[in-house]
Amino acid sequence: MTPRPLAAGLLAGLLALTSCGAPTPSAAPGTLVIAGYGGSYEEAFKQSVIPGFEKSCSCKVTYIAGSSTDTVAKLKAQQAAPQIDVALIDDGVQAQAVEAGLLAPLDPKVVTNLPNVIDLARLPGDVGVGFSLNATGLAYNTDYYAKNGLPAPKRLADLENPGLKGKLVMPSITQTYGLGALLIAAKVGGGSEQDIEPGFAGVKKIAANAVTFDTTADVSNYFLQGQAVATVWGNSRVQTLADKGFPIAFVYPEEGALPLIATVNVVNKAPHADLAQKFVNTLLEPSAQQAMAASNFNGPVVRGVTLDPSLAGKVVDQNRAADLRKLDWETINKNRSAWTERWNKEVETS
Repeated sequence: MTPRPLAAGLLAGLLALTSCGAPTPSAAPGTLVIAGYGGSYEEAFKQSVIPGFEKSCSCKVTYIAGSSTDTVAKLKAQQAAPQIDVALIDDGVQAQAVEAGLLAPLDPKVVTNLPNVIDLARLPGDVGVGFSLNATGLAYNTDYYAKNGLPAPKRLADLENPGLKGKLVMPSITQTYGLGALLIAAKVGGGSEQDIEPGFAGVKKIAANAVTFDTTADVSNYFLQGQAVATVWGNSRVQTLADKGFPIAFVYPEEGALPLIATVNVVNKAPHADLAQKFVNTLLEPSAQQAMAASNFNGPVVRGVTLDPSLAGKVVDQNRAADLRKLDWETINKNRSAWTERWNKEVETS
């Protein structure tokens, strides 16, 4: 059957959709489904990114909040018949999802902002891309340290200070910051992802001060309630707490902070793959990058994005990004189960 011609007014309206162009036949009747981070990320997306995308693409967006591991578990469960179009996941978990065949390559004809992304945020084969950047380093309560005569931490080993006994919240290896502590300790001891032994020796010394081992990646309550005064944490989470007036500071350790890259991905065989590709491109627009930085202190990954000076010092800017090292996720993911088992036996029970 021959399609009916579009009315002139409607055609003009569709041609005016500069961000996405006309909705594809498959996408028009449906809803783009995004699975991603909760908390400040979800708020930022719903306030600063999704409304504009819906308007420009004449589509609807549903956002499903969850951790990276939760999202990948959903993708695996739906692999035969995907219901999610876009997945926002941490870089380490993303590498596992790629290996499992859950994600699709980006289309450079649609994701035209891809060449503007810094090298650290480009992923192998352009299967997904980093869209915001954070750093894993040290966090401490500035008031507590000052009142108790403790020097501000500069290195991971400073968390071994006896004055922190029972006042340190140690992140579990089951989440990104605990893994980061292990990898930083390995480097300090002359090891690496390929030689993790020095890492375990280092984290055992720090764990001796732990009041608890956190699995949530959000230790705000431990700080707010005074249970903990130091930890290994991410800069954006520290800045979010500091922005509310809490006396906390982030430290890039002397031995080097680690990158924590939030990635955006098109799900393999996504129901609305074309819209998903366009959404990825939208996240790489300077305006979206600025919104992410302003709402939750995530560093931009696109070259040339300018931020207000008062904000620029609170995020991982691109000068800082140049000092962060890419991690060997293939080696990490190959060994992570064994490391987790060992951590549970040797670190959290020590």
